[in-house]
Amino acid sequence: MPITLPETLPAFDVLSSEGVMVMSEGRAARQDIRPLRIGLLNLMPKKIQTEIQFSRLIGATPLQIDLRLIRMTDHLSRNTAAEHMEEFYQPFAEVADSGDKFDGLIVTGAPIEHLPYEQVDYWDELTQVFDWTQSHVHSTFGVCWGGMAMVYHFHGVQKHMLAHKAFGCYRHRNLAPASPYLRGFSDDLTVPVSRWTEMKQEELDAVPELVTLLGSPEVGPCLVEDTDHRALYIFNHLEYDSDTLKQEYDRDVAAGTPAKLPVNYYPDDDPTKVPLNRWRSHAHLLYGNWINEIYQTTPYDMREIGK
Repeated sequence: MPITLPETLPAFDVLSSEGVMVMSEGRAARQDIRPLRIGLLNLMPKKIQTEIQFSRLIGATPLQIDLRLIRMTDHLSRNTAAEHMEEFYQPFAEVADSGDKFDGLIVTGAPIEHLPYEQVDYWDELTQVFDWTQSHVHSTFGVCWGGMAMVYHFHGVQKHMLAHKAFGCYRHRNLAPASPYLRGFSDDLTVPVSRWTEMKQEELDAVPELVTLLGSPEVGPCLVEDTDHRALYIFNHLEYDSDTLKQEYDRDVAAGTPAKLPVNYYPDDDPTKVPLNRWRSHAHLLYGNWINEIYQTTPYDMREIGK
């Protein structure tokens, strides 16, 4: 089954050309089926790129997905056209006022790691989002900074600045093979990482409700399940495209800032060579497993979500 997207959303044509099943909203409305309603709270500067990355992953399952794009109410995007935001995004304040409930919500990362959480200009509203998920969302997936922010809000566990940016492709271990979220996973896998902060494993272990599913001896915990808040947190980027790290590296080089070559990314560590994607299959497995768990456990009557 396909993912439902507006036909004018850039992701519609991109994913169609890749062979991902997409369906217009009009056609979806004619089907006698209850799709899973998934929200994407997009905090990233490159909104369209992020929309495509997550739509590609959650649209690859056999289930029909109704994707809703959400933004912070008063925060203006400086990297995406206002027309795009107006046409495709709904401010969170409107979502909250509508009373709509969601089977799943993805909260993306944001390039604001250097700031204390309370200094982020939309922090107060974001904490409202986190609390709202407990009554209006069946399962929430926090990504990178978004996941760290949720751990801090719900459990008080802080992020820590790194001396050097964790940047590249790192081996990770499957720490919970029996987890339904890791169904089909290898014993170890490659995961793209791009962050200036980390969560410390011993601090996560001190919270009984937090269970680490994936971790790396080099860059620490990666995927954490929060059993009390029906949430997953991933601190790294399985959703990245093959060239996302390259774009970040090229941007830094062009800006004249000190640029560290991404670890284990370019063949032979040669930035003139095309990087190989070694994480795509696990990205599809993880988000497919998440969607499947939602489908298996979410109430058919959406009014029952959060009760």
